[in-house]
Amino acid sequence: MSEQLVNTKSQNEYAMSSPPSGFQVIIREFKKDKLAMFSLVGLFVTLLAIFIVANFIDQDQLMKVSPRDKFAEPGEKFFFGADQGGRSISGQLILGARNSITIAFFVTLITGFIGIAVGLITGYFGGWIDNIFMRIIDFFITIPSLMIIIVLVTMIPKYTVTEFIFIMSTFLWVGTARLVRSKSLTESRRDYVNASKTMGTRDTTIIFKEIMPNLSSILIVEMTLNFAGNVGLETGLSYLGFGLPPSVPSLGTLVSYANNPLILEEKWWVWLPASLLILFLMLAINYVGQAIRRSADAKQRLG
Repeated sequence: MSEQLVNTKSQNEYAMSSPPSGFQVIIREFKKDKLAMFSLVGLFVTLLAIFIVANFIDQDQLMKVSPRDKFAEPGEKFFFGADQGGRSISGQLILGARNSITIAFFVTLITGFIGIAVGLITGYFGGWIDNIFMRIIDFFITIPSLMIIIVLVTMIPKYTVTEFIFIMSTFLWVGTARLVRSKSLTESRRDYVNASKTMGTRDTTIIFKEIMPNLSSILIVEMTLNFAGNVGLETGLSYLGFGLPPSVPSLGTLVSYANNPLILEEKWWVWLPASLLILFLMLAINYVGQAIRRSADAKQRLG
């Protein structure tokens, strides 16, 4: 009996002394930061509502022009009113948010995968591999990427959302690659990497299982900022008329109505909801990303 008590006590002491799991650290960080917690809950509820409700909206029916409902004010027929074509603002808001978030997510995923892989490999191996990729990266940095995206979108007569995602991704991975390369250059010279090389550990294992986890906080910040930035970039291109096709709802298209002084002053329901939604999404994503970054830093310190 006494041996069991000793074993139970030692197990409890080990559990108390062992470092908390990553999920526990994240929960603790969000509990400490009320603004991040509010942003996380608000972002989750908003995205869940957008993607659920969007499945019940017929885009073709939504985008049909109805002249008699031109600039209809918010009311029973149109919850958020209608635009100059008599189309529901609320429906365009939901589908536009879904499109913007989906595009930003896949662009962030593709550019993050390419940028992280290129940055880790060039920073770890260096030499001629680093020289080749750095010249490619320097080329992409020197060209006006935004202008080329606009030119490509203009040249393609009927592009799809998938093509638009790949056009954006082609030019947006270089910033992540440069950042990851600079950090992996430092990490690849540390003692634990030299020890792994001495033990005969494979290069891919060192890169992706040893170096990459130590860059987790930087990667989280970079991916979070890129996601928020890609939401802004897509809406900005649509605002300028070089984003999604006119037949596809976009938050940027709704905001562009504010270019008309009459609509800006008297038809606030056309552009204001989209502007507020963009502001909320970008701020909420940044606050959540900062809390996760702090959690990653705390987990690394705790081991």
